[in-house]
Amino acid sequence: MSKRARMTLDNPYLPYPVRIEQIVTETEDGNLKTFRLVFLNPEHEEKFRYMPGQFAELSIAGKGEIPIGIASSPTERGFLSFTVNRVGVVTAHLHNMKEGDVMGVRGPLGNCYPWDEMEAKNVVIIGGGFAFTTLRSSLVYLLDPQNRSRFKDVIVVYGARSPGMLLYRDELWQWEKRDDLQMHVTVDATDDPDWKHHTGFVPTIVKKVVPSSDSSVALVCGPPVMIRNTQPVLEDLGFPPERVFLSLEMRMKCGIGMCGRCNIGDQYVCKDGPVFSLAQLKEMPPEY
Repeated sequence: MSKRARMTLDNPYLPYPVRIEQIVTETEDGNLKTFRLVFLNPEHEEKFRYMPGQFAELSIAGKGEIPIGIASSPTERGFLSFTVNRVGVVTAHLHNMKEGDVMGVRGPLGNCYPWDEMEAKNVVIIGGGFAFTTLRSSLVYLLDPQNRSRFKDVIVVYGARSPGMLLYRDELWQWEKRDDLQMHVTVDATDDPDWKHHTGFVPTIVKKVVPSSDSSVALVCGPPVMIRNTQPVLEDLGFPPERVFLSLEMRMKCGIGMCGRCNIGDQYVCKDGPVFSLAQLKEMPPEY
């Protein structure tokens, strides 16, 4: 191994070089794209061990880096996937890159969902908008044949503003056909006469389709308004705060606790999170 390759393995500030293998435009407005990345160095791929719920920094030389939740599952070998919203300089540059271009990935960073605590329990996945990325990772992980028997019922509620803003649409319709999970897709509103799924906000659908908590765990990730309005619904269903887990990945900056821009009280979201239980959040300042 070269000296530089060894430095990259050991230095948390240096990204691993990766090649863009595939780009998929997810939404009708073109602002959300999924990038499939492959490592240039097999040793970097081996070093990048992660679990659903973690994130990474996507790095573009001369432009900067951005923290993004990992959308692929560790059960999907040979690549990483990230779904990126076009919102700034780095993301705009990334959206203009082509398949075959080289960029960097730094990570994995943060903590994952508490998978050991979820064994032998029902798992309820609740997501909204483009925050469904780490939940997609979680669902693929749950459905892997080596993992599925470890968990009981799997219930998913995922919503977007309109049908054209849903992520991973081909996978959504495949998941709907499975008999080992309950998949509920909703949109805020639509004038599509062929729409055969739910219409309504995510918290409303959760109240309709999620049974009262009986050895169940909820994973929630979405825009702040969705998170705020979903919490009382889960409380009414009997989910105790210690069994509701939220991801605060939208607060990320440097990813390793050096810049101090993600803290909530005395907690650094990048190092102590981004996954927190609702019980933990209730002990923190209400800044999320």
